[in-house]
Amino acid sequence: MKKISFPAVLSTAVLMFLFWMVITGQIVSIFRGEASWQVLTAGGIVSILVGLFASRFFIHESAFYLWNPARFLPFLFYCFIIFPIELIKANVDVARRALSPKLPVNPGIVKIPTDLKSEYGQSMLANSITLTPGTITMDIAEEEGQTNMYIHWIDVATEEPVEAGNAIKGTLEKWIGRIWK
Repeated sequence: MKKISFPAVLSTAVLMFLFWMVITGQIVSIFRGEASWQVLTAGGIVSILVGLFASRFFIHESAFYLWNPARFLPFLFYCFIIFPIELIKANVDVARRALSPKLPVNPGIVKIPTDLKSEYGQSMLANSITLTPGTITMDIAEEEGQTNMYIHWIDVATEEPVEAGNAIKGTLEKWIGRIWK
């Protein structure tokens, strides 16, 4: 069993606390001067507990890797700009297909290559693809020195791996590559 390291717990707890503040709306309340100390205290306690439990699963290398501004700023941009745009585009596409029976639905599994070497980056890309409607990441496999993802796609426009990858990944891989080098 991996030992608990203080930097890993601290890094995980701070990230969880920021996430807590965003989902509870406290981040806006702080700027307005209306923050609830009870919610902030509860968030701090829960974040520390999550950090104690989960840091050994989240942190495999440097505990403060993501806190470097060269990585954290692209991470924020990805989470709040890039991914929501891709999510909206995929939702509109799937909604159009559901509401218009004339639009093609040609489901299938495609193999797409990825240039991401980091397991964190590959996981983030796989989860981002799965979270966008119309696609599900089924497997990530290392084959002959190349990492490939097997994706179930609602409308297989091409089976050519690079073209399919460009259509499915869009700008996601480029931005994730800036975060997880």
